[in-house]
Order: sequence, then structure tokens, then C-alpha cells
Amino acid sequence: MQRTNDFTTGKILGPLIRFMVPVFLAMFLQAMYGAVDLLIVGQFAQSLDVSAVSTGSQMMMTITNLVTSFAMGTTILLGQRIGEGRGRDGGEVVGSSICLFGTIAVVFTVLIPLLCRRLSGVMNAPAEAFDATASYIRICGLGSVFIIAYNLIGSIFRGIGDSRTPLMTVLIACVCNIAGDLLLVAVFRMGTAGAAIATVFAQAISVVISLLVLRKRDLPFQFEKKDIRFEGSIIRKVTSLGLPIALQDLLVGISFLVLLAIVNSLGLIPSAGIGVAERVCGFIMLIPSAFMQAMAAFVAQNIGAGKYQRARKALAYAIAVSTILAILMFALTFWRGDLLSGIFSNDPEVIYAASDYLKAYAIDCLLTCFLFCFIGFFNGLGMTRFVMIQGIVGAFLVRIPVAFLMSREVPVSMFHIGLATPCSTVLQVVMCLICFMAANKKYMPPIKLK
Repeated sequence: MQRTNDFTTGKILGPLIRFMVPVFLAMFLQAMYGAVDLLIVGQFAQSLDVSAVSTGSQMMMTITNLVTSFAMGTTILLGQRIGEGRGRDGGEVVGSSICLFGTIAVVFTVLIPLLCRRLSGVMNAPAEAFDATASYIRICGLGSVFIIAYNLIGSIFRGIGDSRTPLMTVLIACVCNIAGDLLLVAVFRMGTAGAAIATVFAQAISVVISLLVLRKRDLPFQFEKKDIRFEGSIIRKVTSLGLPIALQDLLVGISFLVLLAIVNSLGLIPSAGIGVAERVCGFIMLIPSAFMQAMAAFVAQNIGAGKYQRARKALAYAIAVSTILAILMFALTFWRGDLLSGIFSNDPEVIYAASDYLKAYAIDCLLTCFLFCFIGFFNGLGMTRFVMIQGIVGAFLVRIPVAFLMSREVPVSMFHIGLATPCSTVLQVVMCLICFMAANKKYMPPIKLK
């Protein structure tokens, strides 16, 4: 059997970048799902539809991130097995993961549509956009099986060092989503419901294509039908690795939902404004997010092979490249946030509110280039509980309290509310630096004095 990518030998920066770029492009295209929805709705529908799609998609994004993070358990375990030279165990890891995530898919498909109105209420969806928000969540919830299946398949590809195949499948799906939005929203004027239907259809196409490709691939492990079973030891290991990451992302996502609910309570224009701003943020944070996923796969293989020094060098390279790109994103977002916001809305008031909020996220760009690389590094080490703790501390001790206090200002400033996020990131980076020093003591051999 042939490995797709062996990160344990040879150069570091080149393979890391080559692996990261397809991850980035795939995440970019995934972000295009919601962005295209908002862009077309913003041009061909009303402000209430913009608010509904932004609030509903933020809720679904939180759920999607939860699944993606949980699936990191499969990526890490599979990568470690390959790094250890135990590729034959990969089939059991994949089979047990299919059973685990299949169960989750059934639960989500039933619960989310049933709870769609309550979720809209929790989000403080404006009265004018309440029914449309519930409709968006209901339709996307019915497509949960495709969200979960795609993320599981993507975790398998990344675990074997393949980031190009998910890129090609999501590219095709993104084209389908754009076509669906243009047809249902621009032509048939279905508004929020049309955007949701187009999104689910695109995800279904992505899953079908991914399965077809996976069946024909020469995988670095054996996989048979008998491997699809609930293997307790593997499920416990996948869960122990993935659950802390998922819980951290869930609680961080909840903190952002709370922030969104705070802004939603201020009225329709601030609600639409933060929805547009969050969509832009989804793009400007893609580079550090891509490095985070690439680092997890790279480090997992090297830790499996006992090469901590190599993993640490990869972290340094990732931070250096990410920082250079973060400076460029800061300049664009801070000084031309209105230009970026204008892509998703033609309402001057919404554009102003969004660009004011984005100035705070521009500052966060300079911090997440460190934070996200550290998180990927610690995930690859299997230190997922620390990742969970630092995320929860930042979200609930800083982000939510600061956002709430800023929302009490008179007059309210979207920029000041947005500052809650970089304030949280500062604390998280400090915690990561402390943990990194502890990891060095654990994995690096002590210097022997002669």
C-alpha cells in the first residue's frame, strides 16, 4: 500500500504549504456557500432576508464547526496510525467513525427542524425576519446528513495527507450552489428558503462525488465492509481526541451566537450589519484556519513517528507565513471594510455598520495567525483538552462580558462591540505560549552537561 503524503521525512515548509493551500481553497469554497447565499439575497431580496440568512447561517455554521471539530478526532488518530506505520489499523478507524457519525447525523436531522423556531428565538431574530430565519434553519437541518458525511470524508482525506481531493469535490459543489441560488433566489424570488435549498443541494452533490472518488482511491490502509462496526476502543479514542475540540468550538460558537443575539436586539440594521461582517470575517480568517487544519495532520504524523523537533519547526514556519499574510488582511479589512461589506449588501446603513464592526476583526487578524497555528499544533499532539480549555476561557471570561458591556454604551459602537473578539484572542495566545513551553519540557530530551 502507498501513502498519499508522508510528512515525517524530507523538507518541511514546501510539503506543509502544498498541503495547506488545497485546505485553504476548499475552506474558501465552503465559505462561498454562505457568502453566495448572502450576496445573492442581498442583491435580489430584502433586508429581512439578509438578516434571516445571516442569522440562520451563523447557527448552521456553529453546528457545522461542531461536526468538523469532532471529526478532527478521526484525522488525528488516522494520522498517528499512519505515522506509526500501522496503516492496517486505518480501516477500523474509518469504519468505527462511519458508525459514530452516522448516528449523529440521524439525531441532528430529526432535532434541528423540530427546534428551528426555538433556535431563532434564542438568537433574538428580529420580528420581521423571524419566520424566514426559522425556515432557513429548518431546511438546512433536514440536510444535516450531508453536512456530517462531507466533514467525515474530509477528515479521512486529511488524515492520509490528501487535501486536494476535498478541494475538487467542494469546487463542483460550490458551482452547483451558485447556480441554485441564481435560479431560486434571483429568478424564482424564493428569498431565504431558496438560499437554504440551494445550500443543501450543493452539499449533497459534494458528498456523492467524495464517495465516488474515495471508492477508487489507492488508500494507505485496508478497508472492508466488516470494518463498519462500533469498535468500542476506537470510538473512545476518536471521542477523547475529537470531543474536547468539538466542545471548545461549540462553546466558542455559542459565545459568537450570544454576541450576535446582543446585536440582533439592537434592531434590523445592526442585525444585518453584523451578518454581513461575519460573512466577511469568514473569509479573512481562512488562512489561519487552513494552517490550523494542516498543522494538525502534519504534527499528528510526526508525533506518531516520534519526531517532535520536526513538528516544532513546522509550527515556526506556519506562524511566519501566516503572520505575513495576516498583515495584508489587516490593512485591507481595517481601511477598506466598506468595500468588502458592499459585496454583500447595497444598503448604505448596513454597509456602514458592517465596516465599523470589521475594524475590530482586522486587529484580530494580527493575533489569530499565532493562535490558530498553536491550536493546530496542540491538536496534532493530542492535547485537545487544553485546546478546549483555552477556547472556553477566552469566550466566556472575555468575549461575552466585553460585548455585553460595549452594547450598553450610548451611542452604541459596532467597533467597540467587535473589540470583544481580539481581547479574547490575546488571553488565548498567552495561554498557548505557556502550554507550548510545557510541551517542550515533555517532548524534548533534557540537555546533558558534560
